[in-house]
Amino acid sequence: MEAVAVVMASEGVDTVFGIPGATVLPLYAALRNSGIKHLTVRHEAGGTHAADGWARATGKVGVTIGTSGPAATNMITGLHTALADSIPIICITGQAEHAEPCQEAFPAVDIVEIAKPVTKWAVRLTEPAQAAWVFREAFRIARSGRPGPVLIDLSIAVQRGTCLYNRKVDAPLPIEVPAPRVQPINAAVQMLEAAERPIILAGGGVIGAEASDELRQLAEYLQVPVQVTLMGKGSFPENHPLFAGMAGLQTQARWGNAPFLESDLVLAVGVRFCDRHTGDLQTYRHGRKFVHVDIEPTQIGKVFEPDLGIVGHAKPTLAAMRDHARRSSPQHAPGVWVERVAHLRATLRRPDDVDVDVDVVPIKPSRVFREIDRSFGPDTAFVTAIGLHEIWSGQFQQTFKPRRHIVCGQPGRLGWEVPAAIGVKSALPDKQVVAVVGDHSFQFLMEEIAVAAQHKIPFVIVMVNNAVDLHHGEGGIDHVTLMDAFGCPARRIEQPGDIADALSWATLESEAQQLPVLVELMVEREVDAATGTSLNAVDELEPASELVPLAD
Repeated sequence: MEAVAVVMASEGVDTVFGIPGATVLPLYAALRNSGIKHLTVRHEAGGTHAADGWARATGKVGVTIGTSGPAATNMITGLHTALADSIPIICITGQAEHAEPCQEAFPAVDIVEIAKPVTKWAVRLTEPAQAAWVFREAFRIARSGRPGPVLIDLSIAVQRGTCLYNRKVDAPLPIEVPAPRVQPINAAVQMLEAAERPIILAGGGVIGAEASDELRQLAEYLQVPVQVTLMGKGSFPENHPLFAGMAGLQTQARWGNAPFLESDLVLAVGVRFCDRHTGDLQTYRHGRKFVHVDIEPTQIGKVFEPDLGIVGHAKPTLAAMRDHARRSSPQHAPGVWVERVAHLRATLRRPDDVDVDVDVVPIKPSRVFREIDRSFGPDTAFVTAIGLHEIWSGQFQQTFKPRRHIVCGQPGRLGWEVPAAIGVKSALPDKQVVAVVGDHSFQFLMEEIAVAAQHKIPFVIVMVNNAVDLHHGEGGIDHVTLMDAFGCPARRIEQPGDIADALSWATLESEAQQLPVLVELMVEREVDAATGTSLNAVDELEPASELVPLAD
């Protein structure tokens, strides 16, 4: 286990999250002198989500630890979350003696078989001599190709064993980054240059590959507008002249759906074509060609067949496209299509995009996110998860940098925000972290507030309370009193004019006391979000300006 601790530290792990138990005590003993910090969480699912947040903030592999039996099974939801969102984490579970999982010994369970469908690799370590090498391989697998989670099950006998290990000659295994083939790169650039209304669609793979610079350089050289998916939010600055918004059924803007529907070519990089982005595929695909770039070959054609598929890591692939464009043609100037996108961005607004300072009570959700945009700087790391608050965040909130809009996307995991924010703040101690939560989601893992309070982890929690659990005084939870029980400050806000002062207070208070601080904002109880079943059939909540057709 001392060798394992050295391996983890050399792989860039400085913090792990978990709960000690009898079957992992030898590993914990080895961590004691490793220099790796450990945060004891209140639920194993919280540990996986904290490691997940840490990984999303750093781009490294997060680590969480649990003991055997129910501790291990509690980690499955976190593994599913990481697999679906392509996040590299390693879950380490303890296990009783070799034969006991199948003998129903207390509290053994065959966690390897349970975890296989929600991991890239699930393995039981049975020989002490393999310890360092199994962990090296786990880090390699978690980071390579399409990133994802790994589970390592450690029997107590293996943990007590010894092995030969020379830290002076060992190092992380290399991660293969395949260079894209020349022919499809050239074909993709030719298709971009031949198209009249092309767009680039950037997904989470662009952020995972640290390819935002290459994306921007390619877009600027060819003057191609860029859209982002929810997982790709932050890969392209939203104040850039070429930003064309977000298309989709839920986290979308009218001025994002409109240019997508007018496009004739989509270069999709690191996206999975989730159904809540595409909606009705016939509408989504009609009238446009698709080039799909992905590091995972089996992702290409999974949802629909593209006109051109390119297997490649986003960073070298976008760089190769940029370089080929520079060799093949002079830099493009903004044309009619770029002007059209700019016109849509300026004019195709919802009333909530414009009338955000109206002092309506109860508070409008759009007002909440405009105040958030004004109150926090562009380097703030926001954490949010499933629910109406996530949809409103995607529709109204602006993001300018990668790894600053950290969202649990595909799995729809309620309760993810608070433990993930603990992981993000542990990874980015010098950055401000804000968790945007719903009143119902907050209650799923609210016990993790105790972890942040115990370990002095400061961040701001903005609760968008639309009374899923009823307003305080109507049988619901008093979240302000709840935070007080954890020893953490909190305020409830019902007037829109008080939001800015409350967010400023929370920022100062969290830093002064080194604690999580809650601002609970009471918004409209019956409010919904503009959503639909197709990109051309989104139900608007309020009358909006009509779309001016594209001129022939």
